[in-house]
Amino acid sequence: MAKVKITQVRSTIGRPEVQKRTIAALGLGKLNRTVEKELNPAMQGMINKVKHLLVIEQA
Repeated sequence: MAKVKITQVRSTIGRPEVQKRTIAALGLGKLNRTVEKELNPAMQGMINKVKHLLVIEQA
């Protein structure tokens, strides 16, 4: 599987609780925090749910 770098660039303030929990499950929570994850179907689904808060790059 490919690796991706995920960076949170927008706040979760005022967002639904489901989106806040998804951000936490990705290992994010503060602005400009970056994590590197394996891209699998489950991870892709979580990224798609909150992609408006993230920047995704190939690692």
